[in-house]
Amino acid sequence: MSRAPDTRAPRDGGDHVAAVLERHGVRFLYTLCGGHISPILVAAKRRGLQVVDVRDEASAVFAADATARLTGVPGVAAVTAGPGLTNTITAIKNAELAQSPVVVLGGATGTVLKDRGSLQDIDQLALVAPHVKWAGTVSRVRDLGPAVEKALHLAASGVPGPVFVECPVDLLYAESMVRGLYTEMGGTGTSLAARALSWYLDRHVDGLFRGAGSPAATRIEPAEPPRPSRRAVAAVARQLALAERPVLMVGSQATLDAPGIGEVAAAVERLGIPVYLSGMARGLLGKGHPLQMRHRRKLALKKADFVLLAGVPCDFRLAYGTHVPRHVFLVSVNRSEVDLTKNRRPDRGVLCDPGLFLRALADHADEGDPGDRYGEWHATLRAGDEEREREIDAMAAAETEYLNPVALCREIENALADDSVLVADGGDFVATASYITSPRSPLSWLDPGVFGTLGVGGGFAIGAKLCRPEAEVWIVYGDGSAAYTLAEFDTLVRHGLPVIAVVGNDAAWAQIAREQVEMLGDDVGTVLRRTDYHRVAEGYGGKGFLLDDPAKTVEVLAAAKREAAAGHPVLVNAMIGKTDFRKGSLSM
Repeated sequence: MSRAPDTRAPRDGGDHVAAVLERHGVRFLYTLCGGHISPILVAAKRRGLQVVDVRDEASAVFAADATARLTGVPGVAAVTAGPGLTNTITAIKNAELAQSPVVVLGGATGTVLKDRGSLQDIDQLALVAPHVKWAGTVSRVRDLGPAVEKALHLAASGVPGPVFVECPVDLLYAESMVRGLYTEMGGTGTSLAARALSWYLDRHVDGLFRGAGSPAATRIEPAEPPRPSRRAVAAVARQLALAERPVLMVGSQATLDAPGIGEVAAAVERLGIPVYLSGMARGLLGKGHPLQMRHRRKLALKKADFVLLAGVPCDFRLAYGTHVPRHVFLVSVNRSEVDLTKNRRPDRGVLCDPGLFLRALADHADEGDPGDRYGEWHATLRAGDEEREREIDAMAAAETEYLNPVALCREIENALADDSVLVADGGDFVATASYITSPRSPLSWLDPGVFGTLGVGGGFAIGAKLCRPEAEVWIVYGDGSAAYTLAEFDTLVRHGLPVIAVVGNDAAWAQIAREQVEMLGDDVGTVLRRTDYHRVAEGYGGKGFLLDDPAKTVEVLAAAKREAAAGHPVLVNAMIGKTDFRKGSLSM
């Protein structure tokens, strides 16, 4: 049941901020507490938002990122000044490159103390500005609400991304408290200098709170995605009608309209084109859909005569555009002018939302009713997929020390519930899982994206489980990446978020080690231990399982699912051997 917004006048600056979040349908506020931002947290809780406190500020932003991807509503994190903000920079940059609409509210020193050596005072705007769509500070209480309104709008508009709003501490607390603090700062001296300082501070507080009871009016309309022109859709439809071997690639940008994701999936089905899914688009068609191809994408692109990139840039994942031969008619659809032509100018570029474009293209194709024009082409690609699956089966059957990681991923795939959400955080083991596991439904796969960030797992899982409380949420961890966010098991326990984490423990940064040893003859910096990660989870209040016997894989995964269903966060520490499954996969 939806809750009517609280229309009472804001009590303090923190309430100005919380009132806007409530009005815009923000349900969760992710944070790590700090005195600079306490009024925001208290007011958010009072207005019915769930305040979720994590153990690292980066996790707060990652959780906000996951929330944005799964709901379509900008995710919001509030962090304290100085190191609270600096801890978020990697997560903010990840959101920028993943094009996720995230708003970061940052505490700051009092307006009168800026650059005077106060606690945790740094030039935060200069630090954050290169990585966000907009970074702004507020100088009056009445402007807090409009600044947050602007941030929410900008985060979701055009090419989505992170936005930063700096909220000085003296704008957030009640006027009486702020005036008292500044009166104390002015002292009780009677000298001319002391009286001048007291007068200045009093007038400064007057300015901070002038008009605070009637916040500045805002008329910011909800962000609307850029729509395709009929002319552009018709032109692409004409070219598609000539194609015999088309390939469709769908990326994260096509999933930005989370409420409308079902219509995007239906459009892809109606088009009938063989499709490869990447990023947040994984799972768009469910498991085992006949249109979806999973393997040998490079070969398919080279054999195609028409390629449509829906929200997919020609970056390193497509070998900077060289995977698509020059004789192939290339269509690129993207919200970003930069990504539209990155490394490769398409034969036709369409600047718009890829999801809306696919829906419009399917409507146009329905008028022509091409039927099953691509049956032979489908069969060719399907045969390649099936051949690769047989190769994977053979690799899964090979004996390794402890568990074969390919076989383990096969069993994870078998154990996944229909409503599962997969969080990917790691290198070699996680990439292996991405080849083998099949996301079950749209918006059921979360990975960092093009930045390749390690440490997203804890935050992403927190956001996913809050947005999908009935879903079975899994984190697939490498043993290297797991250490970044194991502390968030404490958060999962405290907030009652039962997720299942599986750590592929091969005592190495395997993706790097494999190539480094072969090329340079040295494993320096790549060796880890077969650490008892399951005991770490237990120490935080979760449930832990050690899995070191292949014969017990099914049994342990089933036990992990039962514990999660009973409300406990679970970590399975899976000892895995080494394989050459991903040999030569190092990306640059």
